[in-house]
Amino acid sequence: MEHILELQQVSKTFPNSGFTLDQVSFSLPYGAIMGFVGENGAGKTTTIGCILNTVAKDHGTIKLFGKEMLDSDTDIREKIGVIYDGDNFPPYLTAEQLSQVMEGLYTQWDSTLFQQYLKDFHLPAKQKIKSYSRGMTMKLAISVALSHHPQLLILDEATGGLDPIMRDEILDMFLEFVQEEDHAILLSSHITSDLEKIADYITFIHNGKLILTASRNDLVYHYAVMRCRESQFLALDPDDILAYRKRDFQIDVLVPDGKKAQKKYKDVVIDHVSLDEIMLLLVKGERV
Repeated sequence: MEHILELQQVSKTFPNSGFTLDQVSFSLPYGAIMGFVGENGAGKTTTIGCILNTVAKDHGTIKLFGKEMLDSDTDIREKIGVIYDGDNFPPYLTAEQLSQVMEGLYTQWDSTLFQQYLKDFHLPAKQKIKSYSRGMTMKLAISVALSHHPQLLILDEATGGLDPIMRDEILDMFLEFVQEEDHAILLSSHITSDLEKIADYITFIHNGKLILTASRNDLVYHYAVMRCRESQFLALDPDDILAYRKRDFQIDVLVPDGKKAQKKYKDVVIDHVSLDEIMLLLVKGERV
């Protein structure tokens, strides 16, 4: 399987804050969407900064399109569409002026396509960006990211601030984007229901460390939680426990294969769970 993005043992330490991105490794295949999940401060933005070379990593290797990207590699940057969580553009510009700026930055800038996105998203071309709502600015950022015909989208909370109907439309656009076999998306999001709809893989990060990468199908259809009494918990094989969390008179245990666990532990209640609960157990839970 070929990968559009590969991280191997990527580390970055910020001495002032004490935060460390600790040997993060994962790969994103061509034609796939990877959800990048973690609580605020987990290291998602730092990881994205290292990928884009806006944050200088201390150690490790990052390859985009099979090559490590240097500051001089404008051809690689042309292939990447980026949306940050926050202000993406100068607020004093209009969308029309922004298009002129982008035309000078990207050789593949498609002003006709950009104008079509403005029309589809009902974004006024001559209105200053500072007057846009949060949802409008996010739709503008998506329009810009797609209008220079990238192969890889790196999106930080790209569906934030959008109403459910518009979010659904945007997710459909992302699914359509990866229909091209040489395209892929890395999507950082707190809205795990979005990732359950479109992601092929989910990568969980916590306190700067990658704690799990798995396919969405495995997480949705195979991962499960055993609801145990203490006596049942003590009888479990430690190798079957990914994480556990005590709740009053019950212990919730995350397992990678619910059907296998049901056969092995016949008297334990086992539930399939959402990405939210999986993340909660991985982040708040304990390891054996």
